[in-house]
Amino acid sequence: MLLHQLAHARAGDKGTTSDITLIPYRPQHYEHLRRYVTGERVREHFADIVQGTVERYEVPQLFALKFVLRDALSGVTRAPDLDAHGKSLSSSLLEMVVPEPPGAGTDG
Repeated sequence: MLLHQLAHARAGDKGTTSDITLIPYRPQHYEHLRRYVTGERVREHFADIVQGTVERYEVPQLFALKFVLRDALSGVTRAPDLDAHGKSLSSSLLEMVVPEPPGAGTDG
């Protein structure tokens, strides 16, 4: 299933660094996302874009995962690209394929 079916994302950027915070719609899906949305998988997902490292930070109090993508942007406001902001990357991350968690299609 696509990640956007389980979570939403918020993004920010500073210079060439983008950060994306992934938040499940349902708190019970946090552990599933924690297992399948690793820094390595995010780095692979953005292999053509991210030139640096991807670091993952867990924020269990908020049921969130934060990813810091180094050397992922062209400098934002100085970039000749159409939309070099981190917002674009958060939308792209939500297209990642992850296994369906148990009970994903129910209210439980």
